[in-house]
Amino acid sequence: MGNKSLAAVAAELRRAVRPVLAGHVMPDGDSIGSTLALGLMLEQLGKTVQMVSQDPIPATYRFLPGVERIHIGTVPDADYDYLVTLDCSVPERLGPDVKPLLSRPGIRVVNIDHHISTGPFADFNHIDPTAAAVGEIVFDLAEPLGVEITVDIGTCLYVAIATDTGSFRYENTTAGTHRRIARLMEMGLDAAAVNTRIYDEKPLAAIRLLHQVLGTLALSAGGRIAWLRLTRAMEAEYGEEVDVEDLINYARRISGVEVGILFRELPEGQIKVGFRSKRAVDVAALASAFGGGGHPRAAGCRFEGELAEAERQVLGATERVVAEAFDGRSP
Repeated sequence: MGNKSLAAVAAELRRAVRPVLAGHVMPDGDSIGSTLALGLMLEQLGKTVQMVSQDPIPATYRFLPGVERIHIGTVPDADYDYLVTLDCSVPERLGPDVKPLLSRPGIRVVNIDHHISTGPFADFNHIDPTAAAVGEIVFDLAEPLGVEITVDIGTCLYVAIATDTGSFRYENTTAGTHRRIARLMEMGLDAAAVNTRIYDEKPLAAIRLLHQVLGTLALSAGGRIAWLRLTRAMEAEYGEEVDVEDLINYARRISGVEVGILFRELPEGQIKVGFRSKRAVDVAALASAFGGGGHPRAAGCRFEGELAEAERQVLGATERVVAEAFDGRSP
């Protein structure tokens, strides 16, 4: 179950006949874009590809080529020989409808991820924490797979990489990231048009939801921590299929804030906690204290219990970490 080279993973994928591809629950741009890009690549090789997602695709990403073919919810019954998981740090992130595929008799599992906290849970694992996005890994897979990166595939890869790097603003962005994007543009990608779709066209419901969430803004630790709340009532009013991934960044963007946090109420008494930091705090380590994980500047966890208790415990831990990071210095 160790970490395999990209060439070994490509050789394994070439053996697939009827693969099923899945990203994580509450899919983001990297999960969706990577799944679509790899699905289209495998179809070039003559594979019968099924793409699935536990949760609906946010409206922001519904322009992507092939997105209408991602099946939502219960996985269609078929004789799959491979399950390919993308951007999933732990099996539970696949969701209750998709996770049972991991133990289906006769199915081989390939896991492609970039989270530093990911453990090798598949038969074939390629985990590269140096990759800015899983989209970078899928881009690099094209050559050993022997497939062409078409404009459709390039569009999906661009969305995967652009969204997971914060539009190339986060420190996970490397020279290699920009070289890959330059290659995509040389292949015909209209980056400006795609940027308009993902950043400058939001459903009206998303703007109204943002208004509600910003009304919950609070700060602590002398202005070094800012947090927001997204309740079930808010999502029920403005639509549960709105992309909420960017909400946390409004907390992080405030001058003087080091850690931004979003508390999101989920069904069945769970709270999803998202963390973002700027430069001094490793939020992956912070999230791991609550059973989560991620990257040093972007991480998350789930909390069992009430929103108020989640805020009390998570904010207490964050305040201690921030105090240690700044050693009592003023903002």
